[in-house]
Amino acid sequence: MPAALELSRVSKRFGRTRALDDLTWSAPSGAAVALLGPNGAGKTTLMRLCATLMRPTAGTLRVLGLEPARDGAAVRRRIAVLGHESYLYPDLSPRENLLFYARLFRLPDPAARAGRLIDELGLTGWSNRPVRTLSRGLLQRSALARVLLHDPEVLFLDEPFTGLDLDARDTLCAVLRTAHARGTTLLMSTHDLPLALALCDSALVLVGGRQAFAGAIAAADHGAFEAHYRDLTLRRATGAASGA
Repeated sequence: MPAALELSRVSKRFGRTRALDDLTWSAPSGAAVALLGPNGAGKTTLMRLCATLMRPTAGTLRVLGLEPARDGAAVRRRIAVLGHESYLYPDLSPRENLLFYARLFRLPDPAARAGRLIDELGLTGWSNRPVRTLSRGLLQRSALARVLLHDPEVLFLDEPFTGLDLDARDTLCAVLRTAHARGTTLLMSTHDLPLALALCDSALVLVGGRQAFAGAIAAADHGAFEAHYRDLTLRRATGAASGA
């Protein structure tokens, strides 16, 4: 089975700014990876590259053994992205949005799929209301239902917990654990380090567009990893600021 994500010497430039610098890294299928680092570390750029939303300036990138630059449509059928935007039509209800996206993916029995996800995500009481009337938590649940419709093999999550209350956060965590248990690969960017460690079994830390750490994180070592992460990011950031 090919790796879920495989990068070889990948760089991404925006003019004179290098958002990612010579990154070589891979994640096996079924992994749950916390993508960590300070603001401006390159996390969102890496997400967008893997999700076929932009192309690297240099290097080779593969998703599920496919090259997004050449096989973009095939990659997009097998992945999903949950980010800051819901990509739901505001005047349609969650159910209507799910039916629309299910038909775009040509999924069998769209009504059954939509109904199952509405039940799983606790949207039953709000499934027929316009999306524009929903709270932030309900909107994020609806967006999660959208990305799970086609059973993606890789799920990219860019700050998925931003603005959520405790109930919505717990629901999202439960759904992500279930998806991971079914074999979905997760790559999750977040500044909530304890939450990331609770959901993920490995981490990739970026600082200044470069890999600062990559590896497994054992549950028993979470405290030590948090201390190491803070030291690592502070030391790298201080070095970058001084020109080291």
